[in-house]
Amino acid sequence: MHSIPLPRDEAHKYNPAVRTVMIEDPPPLVFAAPAERPRPEIVERFRGVPTSFIVDAMGGTGALDWRIKPLVGSSLAGVALTCDCGPLDNLAFMAALADCRAGDVLMAATGGHVGAAVTGDLLIGVAKNRGAAGFVTDGLVRDLNDLETIGLPIYAMGVTPNSPQRRGPGSVGLPIVCGGVSVASGDVVVGDRDGVVVVPRARISATLETLEHVKVAEAATLERVRGGLKGLPVEVPALKRIGKA
Repeated sequence: MHSIPLPRDEAHKYNPAVRTVMIEDPPPLVFAAPAERPRPEIVERFRGVPTSFIVDAMGGTGALDWRIKPLVGSSLAGVALTCDCGPLDNLAFMAALADCRAGDVLMAATGGHVGAAVTGDLLIGVAKNRGAAGFVTDGLVRDLNDLETIGLPIYAMGVTPNSPQRRGPGSVGLPIVCGGVSVASGDVVVGDRDGVVVVPRARISATLETLEHVKVAEAATLERVRGGLKGLPVEVPALKRIGKA
């Protein structure tokens, strides 16, 4: 193999020592402009509604990965504030705390990483002090005993003592994928013992309208079941065709 001598300017350009000066390191975090937030009274209309009802009102979708379950508390409702931490890091979550407002649900995406916790009691305590409505991650948390004392609703994949790094890269306020579901800041987040559901901001009004019909239908069917109904509570065409309904 032969080497081809470069002109002085070209050799200078490809000198690794010079290249590190010419190209700046990327910023560790990227921030989005503040998202439009639904009014508090709109969010309150979702509070206490079973997540299964909300999913039905959105056509059967919207729930995060089934493994994301309540570790502290058993319900939450609020407005998503997203951060993408990536694996083994929580710099983006720390930055999101600075933007956290009352009623926010901090949503931390890790890509499902389970090698270390995203956060523990200290940062969750700060979130509680700032009025956060909850914390949701597709990763892990730690300091469970102290988290229970703080009392902020927490939904996660599990618990580990392992600690994260604080280097980045990451993002705050940009759309993320958490638990297999796309989440944007300003979406409505609702959690109960079944799991977590995200209502996209653009679908809030339509979901609330359909939700009223779901509530009425569920209540009527439940009354029939409690009254001794022995047949199927809904018509299933596939079963009817084979004479089983």
